[in-house]
Amino acid sequence: MAPLPPIQAFRATSGDPALDRRLDWARADLEAGDARAAAELLTDTVQEAPAFAAAWFLLGEARAEAGDSAGAAEAFSAVLRLDPADVWGAGVRLAQLGASAASGAMSLDYVRTLFDQYAPRFDQALRENLAYRGPEVLADAVHQICDDLGRSAHFSRGMDLGCGTGLAAPVFKPMVDVLDGVDISPAMVARAQALDLYAQLQVGDMAAVLTGMPPRSLDLILAADALCYVADLSSIFAAAHAALAPGGLFAFTVETHAGEGLLLRDTLRYAHGEALVRQEAQAAGLTVHLLAARSTRTEKGVAVPGLVAILAPG
Repeated sequence: MAPLPPIQAFRATSGDPALDRRLDWARADLEAGDARAAAELLTDTVQEAPAFAAAWFLLGEARAEAGDSAGAAEAFSAVLRLDPADVWGAGVRLAQLGASAASGAMSLDYVRTLFDQYAPRFDQALRENLAYRGPEVLADAVHQICDDLGRSAHFSRGMDLGCGTGLAAPVFKPMVDVLDGVDISPAMVARAQALDLYAQLQVGDMAAVLTGMPPRSLDLILAADALCYVADLSSIFAAAHAALAPGGLFAFTVETHAGEGLLLRDTLRYAHGEALVRQEAQAAGLTVHLLAARSTRTEKGVAVPGLVAILAPG
């Protein structure tokens, strides 16, 4: 999955058309590079309409762009008070500013809204603009490990976590008799449904859906560039251990960095250190068959550091 732009299509109104127009003027100032002018206009706006969440959110972005981190944190905190579900992603902005812990900062409502907006241009953006090849990286890794283990790379039932528009389905369906998928975004799932390659598709939180699977019911679990939106891998790893049948495999990619822990990148995606992935796998009782450096996409023409992993029940 690609990094996403800030929410702009999602609108909230102040109830006053004149104040709503200020939001457009401020955004124009910000896009023109005049963050201070945007911040001044938005500061006046939220004083007149203190419940205008959209203005508070854009004020946070303007202040951050102008170098006012404390002011940006104040604005994003106001958004969270007005919208505890955090559809705007104010929590992850606060984490980026260092004003809160990175863990747990990315709300499901935020991710759902982002990908619902992104669905119409998702495939083109990833394949053409970002040279994305996550499914191919995963398939190569699965074949490699199956060869090493002396077994067939064919599976009875699989689950594609964070399936998005279904980019992994054409790659993996020949390897899996029954392939199901889950994604938080209804718009993404609708596009995956059109492929007619999944046996079942669900809209929901991938950790919750995987946790609800019958024990030992899956032979293959996939997560192609989906875990970069998950700070804490422990619940998904534990659910994968419970859901995998003997001999089953959990194949996934993550973004990574040179450190050992969790990093929130400027793209608002999590990067997991290799040592952290190994630690979480061990804690969940999963055996690491493969954990190797692989990039699945580029960013401004530069390969984004990543890991490909194949885990199995211990």
